[in-house]
Amino acid sequence: MRPNQMPQTHINHPEDEILTGNLDAISALFCKDSKISMKMDGMSLVWGTNPENGKFFVCTKAAFNKQKIRLCYDHDDLYKFFGHQMAVFEILSHCLKYLPRTENIYWGDWLGFGRTHVVQQNTLTYVFAEKPMQKLIIAPHTKVTVTGKMCDAVCEPLEEIFDDTSIIKWVQPVVDRIPPIDLDQSEVHTRKVQFMTPSEASVAVRSINGLIREGKELTDSILFDVLGCIYLVNLYQMVIEMKNDVMDSLIVNDAPLSFMFDDIQVDGEGFVITNKYGTYKLVERPMFAYANFNSEKAWKS
Repeated sequence: MRPNQMPQTHINHPEDEILTGNLDAISALFCKDSKISMKMDGMSLVWGTNPENGKFFVCTKAAFNKQKIRLCYDHDDLYKFFGHQMAVFEILSHCLKYLPRTENIYWGDWLGFGRTHVVQQNTLTYVFAEKPMQKLIIAPHTKVTVTGKMCDAVCEPLEEIFDDTSIIKWVQPVVDRIPPIDLDQSEVHTRKVQFMTPSEASVAVRSINGLIREGKELTDSILFDVLGCIYLVNLYQMVIEMKNDVMDSLIVNDAPLSFMFDDIQVDGEGFVITNKYGTYKLVERPMFAYANFNSEKAWKS
């Protein structure tokens, strides 16, 4: 497996990874040889040909479920698995009809139906400078390789650039980066840090997400109540500052304008960075996560 491949379909925040002592989360932020892509805020969409039977399918991220497999090869499958979610059913119906057949499997975000300047699926509203005249607007981001079960698929950042068709507008922002400075490992002090076990970190992350959901500022004192070690708090806050510096260094092209709460312009949902140290998501968490947690339009799948 190449370093930039990942068998998981969930990507963590670097500051959360540091809770267990994963210093690779820091090294990843300073790695010059990185692939960085922009996260798009849409309905998760998976499509392609299942190598197990040679059939083309569409699905949400439920394609990766371990127990309930919901790959849709025809409209009978759509009714069976998504008939209770008519909005999702309608979207997948159009995707099943219009997505170009391919031997590969891709993962992306459904942004909306075209022929309008403005689309919104979840928290962010996207505004295009030129009205997409295609029927469907989709942002592909990942190539999926399946050698066994879908839940064990290997995912890697999409390098391929899709050509727009008369039916589909592909949204693939290009992210450039101001070259990062070399990381001085001596500045990262961990000797006194009491790192957590994976189970303890999982509880802490849920608590932090709860605080964000409530709109609480993640101050040192509040984080100390959750993490229980002031040195771990300092390291956690330091990684957040590092992450924010990385996001400030990014230059995005070919992306629609992004707005939160309809009138606050933001730099998209965030980014995904992939290199030899792993894959991590970079998100301005307090602002976007609060809005996402409290969005009545958030998709459930």
